[in-house]
Amino acid sequence: MLLFERDIAIDLGTSMTLVYVRGKGIALREPTVVAVDRQSGRMLSCGEDAEKMLGRTPADIAAIHPISAGVISDYDLTSRFLQSLISRVTSFSFFKPRVIVCVPSSITGVEERAIIDAAIEAGARKVYQLETAVAVATGAGIDISKPDGHMVIDIGGGTTEIAVVTLGGVAECESIKTAGGAFDEAIVRFVRRKHNLLIGLRTAEELKMNIGSVYPRKEASSQTVKGRCLLTGLPRSVTVTSDDMIEALQEPTERLLDAIHLVLERTPPELVADLSMNGIVMSGGGSRIWGLDKLITSRTGIEAVVVDDPIACAAYGAGKMLRQLASMPEGMINLARRRQLK
Repeated sequence: MLLFERDIAIDLGTSMTLVYVRGKGIALREPTVVAVDRQSGRMLSCGEDAEKMLGRTPADIAAIHPISAGVISDYDLTSRFLQSLISRVTSFSFFKPRVIVCVPSSITGVEERAIIDAAIEAGARKVYQLETAVAVATGAGIDISKPDGHMVIDIGGGTTEIAVVTLGGVAECESIKTAGGAFDEAIVRFVRRKHNLLIGLRTAEELKMNIGSVYPRKEASSQTVKGRCLLTGLPRSVTVTSDDMIEALQEPTERLLDAIHLVLERTPPELVADLSMNGIVMSGGGSRIWGLDKLITSRTGIEAVVVDDPIACAAYGAGKMLRQLASMPEGMINLARRRQLK
């Protein structure tokens, strides 16, 4: 039976979705974007093709992110998006696959049910849910089965997961909406305030990836950006430096640091002692902002390290968990309810 079965792990992110196929590794990396016809509701494209349409669509086409803040915001489009991904990796399989989906630690029972139903409608036979923090820790090579505390910070596109993992589960966590998207919006506001220039979110994201900094660099770098002048309404170019980026990203960075301190305050003292030795593991696209690990290290006194492949770390971890499907609970795990009972 195993010869014909395809077990799949999906890291369903706000900005990027990765699909891991057991025995093959990561098979797909697609932006979580769907383009639909406004009149008929028909899905025109998804993934990279749809992402190219963002901000460039005519009136009758909409390019939409069906996942918002790590959970489903448009059920129908999410189901069709998942169906497209699953069909691409199981095209020659006669059996419906078993699927692990990474979910935020703050997910509610209603949001859990929506993910299960969407995955089953997309072609899954059984659906298992795995907390993103556990997936990241596993992907980073941490043995989470031991009674040893490890802090994980996963900065995605819509949410940042800050969690302390021990004994195969999450001891303490905080999920905030300050993530990649919030950094982009902060850059747009800064350029508008300082240069009277309006730029798009795609341009802001390029700035963040190329010269984004939250900690002083030895050598400052700069980049020229084009946008619409708010005074004349005409196209104009300005030069933005990495020092400007520190100022632009200060507000969302402080919110992130506050959330880290909050988790540390709520963590039992024995686990905090473990964290000082084991350090902080960082993953997600937002963790690649230059100097973020240095800033967290200087503000907490705990060494922060970014994993080798921050975007795919959770998907690799969920892929490793495919070997343990027999011991995982199927369907709803109701994380929010479980936390209330602690």
